[in-house]
Amino acid sequence: MFKIAEVMDVDHFLTIQSPSKGFFKEKGSRFLSYAFPVTNENQIHAILEDLRKQYHDARHHCYAWKLGTGPSHFRSNDDGEPCNSAGKPILGQILSFQLTNVLVIVVRYFGGTLLGVGGLIQAYKAATMDALKNARIIQQFVMVGYKLTFRYEEMNRVMKVLKDLNPEQWDQRFELDCELKLKIKKTDEKLLLKAFKHGSSVKLETLPEIE
Repeated sequence: MFKIAEVMDVDHFLTIQSPSKGFFKEKGSRFLSYAFPVTNENQIHAILEDLRKQYHDARHHCYAWKLGTGPSHFRSNDDGEPCNSAGKPILGQILSFQLTNVLVIVVRYFGGTLLGVGGLIQAYKAATMDALKNARIIQQFVMVGYKLTFRYEEMNRVMKVLKDLNPEQWDQRFELDCELKLKIKKTDEKLLLKAFKHGSSVKLETLPEIE
C-alpha cells in the first residue's frame, strides 16, 4: 500500500513536457495508455471526454491524475474494473515517477480471458509505466501569483523591480490608478514582498490559483 508523498522540493516539481503513449497486452486484452500534462480539472475532464469518444467501443477507460505540489490533490478511477485494480496502480506509477500535473488514461479492450485482480494490477501498472517511460520528463518551477495596485507616479519604481525579477505579466491597466497581474517563481517571492513591503503605496494581493 502506497502513501501520497510530498514533492521532494517545494520550489520545483517534475512533470511531462507533452503527451505520450504506451501499450501492454495480456491474454488477448489490449491496454492502450495515454499520459498528458495538465494544470486543472477542467482540462482533465475535457481530455477524458475526448478519449472516451475516440475509443467508444472499449470496455474500460481507467485513469488517475495528480495536480500541484501538495500531497492530496489527486484522483483515480477504476471505471468498472474490480476495486483498486486499475486506478490505484495507475496513480502508483505517477507517484513512483515523482510526477505531478499529469493525467494517465488506460483504455482496455477485453480479450475474452479474465485476468484476475492481480493480473489487472500488473497490466495497468505496466501500461502506465510504458507511457511514462516514453514521455519527456521536465522540471518546472512552482509559481505564485499576485495582483499589484499602485499610483501612476510609482510606475518607474514598480517597473524597475519587475525588470529585475522578470515575472510573467498580464491584465495590465496603466491609468491614474494602475493594476497588473503577475506570476513569479516561488524562489523570488521574498524579493518581491521585500521590494513592496508593508507600508508601501504599492499594494499586493495574492491570486488564489494560477496555471
